[in-house]
Amino acid sequence: MEHIPSFNALIQKSIIDNWDRDALTDFKGQTLQFHDVARKIEKLHILFENSGIQKGDKIALCGRNSSQWAVAFLATLTYGAIAVPILHEFNAEQVHNIVNHSEARLLFVGDHVATIIDPQAMPTLEGIINNPDYSLMLSRTDKLTYAREHLNELYGKKFPKYFRKEHVSYYIEQSPEELAVINYTSGTTGFSKGVMLPYRALWSNYDFAISVLGNIIKAGDKVISMLPMAHMYGMAFEFIFEFLHGCHVYYLNRVPSPAIIAQALQEVKPKIVIAVPLIIEKIIRKKVFPKIQNNRMRLLLQMPVISKKVREMICQEVLKAFGGNMYEVIIGGAALNQEVEHFLKRIDFPYTVGYGATECAPIICYRDYKTFAPGSCGCAALHQEVKIVSPDPRRIPGEILTKGPNVMLGYYKNPEATAETIDRDGWYHTGDLGTMDADGNVFINGRSKNMLLGPNGQNIYPEEIEDKLNSMTMVVESIVVQRDNKLVALVHPDMDEANNMGFSEEDLKNIMEQNRNGLNEILPAYEKISEIEIHEEEFEKTPKKSIKRYLYK
Repeated sequence: MEHIPSFNALIQKSIIDNWDRDALTDFKGQTLQFHDVARKIEKLHILFENSGIQKGDKIALCGRNSSQWAVAFLATLTYGAIAVPILHEFNAEQVHNIVNHSEARLLFVGDHVATIIDPQAMPTLEGIINNPDYSLMLSRTDKLTYAREHLNELYGKKFPKYFRKEHVSYYIEQSPEELAVINYTSGTTGFSKGVMLPYRALWSNYDFAISVLGNIIKAGDKVISMLPMAHMYGMAFEFIFEFLHGCHVYYLNRVPSPAIIAQALQEVKPKIVIAVPLIIEKIIRKKVFPKIQNNRMRLLLQMPVISKKVREMICQEVLKAFGGNMYEVIIGGAALNQEVEHFLKRIDFPYTVGYGATECAPIICYRDYKTFAPGSCGCAALHQEVKIVSPDPRRIPGEILTKGPNVMLGYYKNPEATAETIDRDGWYHTGDLGTMDADGNVFINGRSKNMLLGPNGQNIYPEEIEDKLNSMTMVVESIVVQRDNKLVALVHPDMDEANNMGFSEEDLKNIMEQNRNGLNEILPAYEKISEIEIHEEEFEKTPKKSIKRYLYK
C-alpha cells in the first residue's frame, strides 16, 4: 500500500487551487465559489472554538442536500471534529437515537428536520444550528450563545483587513487511521449501526475516483447531487471527489421528483450522472419506452439494415434525457432491472453498475462502461481485494468478502457486530452472495439474509423472482415473501397508469393474476408464486432505495 496523504490537506489544496471557481450551487438558488466556502468554514471554526468544541468531538448534520450542509461537513473535518451525517428521511426517534448514541455535541439541521425533532429527547446536545444561515435553534451553553451572537465581531478581529488564500490552514489528521466520519447505516433489517470511517477510507475512495474519472472529468465541470450526502454513495461520488477535483456541484435541495431531476439534467447538463436504479428506471420507463414501444418502432428494430441506425437514434434520445453532455451513467445501491439493462445494452448506452457498502465508504467493485460486463457490478476497485467464499466461485454463489483501505474501523460502541463482520484477517463480510468470472467480474445473486428455503431445502433468492416480475404489465415494484411455506408476491402497481386507463380494483387483480400465471410458467416448481397481493402505496425504502423488507414479512 502506497503512502496515504492527508485528506484534510487535499481539501485545503482544492480550495486554494480553485479559489475563484464556482463550487456549490443550490439549484434555482445561490452559488458559492471556493473562496466563499473557505470564509464560511473559517466562521464555523471560530464558532466551534469559542463554544468549546474540541478535536475529536462529534458534530451531527441532518437535512436535505444543500451548499450549507456541504460547508458544515467540510468545516467539521477540517476543524478536527468527527462528522455524523444523518439522513433527513429518518423519523424524529431515529434522529434522536443517532444523536444520543454518537454523543454529538452540536447538530446542524435543515428546515424540515427542525420541525420534527424534540430537543428534550437529546439531553446531552449543547446546541442545534439551523441551515442555511447557521442561526441557533437551541443553545444550552453561554459560550455557544456568545460565540454565535458575536461571530462577525470575532471574525473581524481575526481578519481585520481581509481573508485570503494564505489564511487557509486546516487541521491535519495525525494518522490515516484517525476517525473522520460515523455514518449510521439505514439497513433493511431494523436498527442502524454506526459505521466508523477513518480518513484513509475517504482518501482511498477519492483516489479510486481519480484513477477512473480524473482524466475525463475536469475542474469546472458540472455534476448534480441527487443522492443524499448523508449516504456514503452520494457523499463520496457526488460531493467529495468533485469538490477535491475543482468541479461545480449542483444540489437538488428539494424533493428530487422525476420532474425536478429531468429539469435539472436539461439545465445543468452534467458531465457524469450517478444514481440508484430506481431513478434510471423511472426516466427510461416514463420518457423513453412510450416513444419506442409501438408497432412501427418494433418493426424497424427487427430489420437488420435499419435496426443499427434506429438503435443509434434511440441512444441519442436517451442521452438527451440525461442532459446530452455526460460521459457515462454510474448506477449503484441495488440491482438494475434486467429488462432496462437489456435495453440499455442493446442501444449501446454508456452505463455501468458499481457495487459498494457503507462499511467501505462505499466502493467495492466498478468498471468503466467500455469494459463493463452486462449483469455484473464490475471488478475489485483500486486498492481493494475481493473474493467469493465458495467451492466453485465461478458457478456456485458464495458470500462476497473484501479487504483494503476502504474498510471501516468497525461499528461504534458495538464490538460484537464488528467481530461478526470483519474477520481476523481483515476481510469485511458483506452478507451479499455472488459469483466471479475469470476476468474478476462480480455477479450478485442477492442478500444471504434474504435467501429463502424451498420445500426440499432449495435456495430461493427472492430478488431474482422480483426482477422478472418487475418487468411484467403494470408492475412498478415487488417483494417476494414466504408464508406457510408458500411464496407470496407483494406488488405495487403503476397506479397513475391504472387511473389513466380507468382500471377498477377488479381489473388490476385480473392483470396481476395473468402476471402470476405468466411468471410461474418460467419458474421452477419450488419458486412458483401462490398469490399476488396488491399494495396501492409505494413500499417504504432506505435512502439507497432498497425496500425495507423487514416491514413486510
